[in-house]
Amino acid sequence: MIRSERTGRAAAAVLRTLAVAAAYCAAGGLGLIEEVSVHGAVVTPLWPPTGIALGALIALGPGAWPGVALGSLLVVATLSGSVTLSTFVVVAGNTAAPLCSYLMLRRAGFRGELDRLRDRVLLVFLGALAGMTVSATVGAGMLTIDGKLPQSGFWPVWAAWWSGDAMGVLVVTPLLLVLRRARLPRPGDRWIEASALLVVSVAVALVATRSSLSMICLVFPLIIWAALRFQLAGSAPCALLVSVLAATAGAEGAGPFEGLAIVHAMVSLAVFNGCVALTSLLLAAVVTEQSNVRHRIERACEELAEVVEQLAPGRTAAAWPPSPEDGLERR
Repeated sequence: MIRSERTGRAAAAVLRTLAVAAAYCAAGGLGLIEEVSVHGAVVTPLWPPTGIALGALIALGPGAWPGVALGSLLVVATLSGSVTLSTFVVVAGNTAAPLCSYLMLRRAGFRGELDRLRDRVLLVFLGALAGMTVSATVGAGMLTIDGKLPQSGFWPVWAAWWSGDAMGVLVVTPLLLVLRRARLPRPGDRWIEASALLVVSVAVALVATRSSLSMICLVFPLIIWAALRFQLAGSAPCALLVSVLAATAGAEGAGPFEGLAIVHAMVSLAVFNGCVALTSLLLAAVVTEQSNVRHRIERACEELAEVVEQLAPGRTAAAWPPSPEDGLERR
């Protein structure tokens, strides 16, 4: 029986590793659709695998790192066409970055429910901005050591690599954490408003990211609408949609990115996607905290009413809640 339990745990670990690796590879394939070249190095304005990796570590624990490493190895080997020592170094950096982010988040008391403003701030600064410096430094450094990148191109490639990895965390990880807590739809859900938000978001985001009239700021009312009405469950998909369309426009040099050098376009895109992700995360967090406070106050009122009912049976209904007429008479 003990042997069968061990076999079951080993099989579950293997399946978990393969599932994480498959998700990482699939996200890598999507990210490489809009690849760009900076000083001969292939980078992407939005790298979803980093968000997949950190989301898997938060959901499954540090034991998910072999799946991240395997997925990274497959993506890097496919991209380079061969497996060399530098391949394993880059894979080590790609694995260490989300793992460092996860360890820093756990040390800081991060909760994967993202129900506090504190958790979302930690995800931004520790999970994305700080943790992804590891992969950018290792990747750009290895390209420089191999002679594939001139020393003058280290910082532009580093910045592009770091921004793509960080945007992957900011945009993809919150969506994964929301999907982990997804439930079946209920009849009372605001489906009409949600459908309207989806249609308007697609239309406005396409116009904002493709028009040459510099109307990209039009996406922020959409993010605000989604965050205020649907909290992170609405703002996270909306931010992902906007970021993907903006990344596509930036890679193609279309819309507000037309005429910009590739490095300038990457910087502009990183700033824009960062603002979108921050607005989505922080505004939704404020709305969620306010909702949680209201629910706690309502529960406290209900408990107080129960106590009053026990101390003075029959008077609770008359005394709680007070009617407007009672309030006028007291005044």
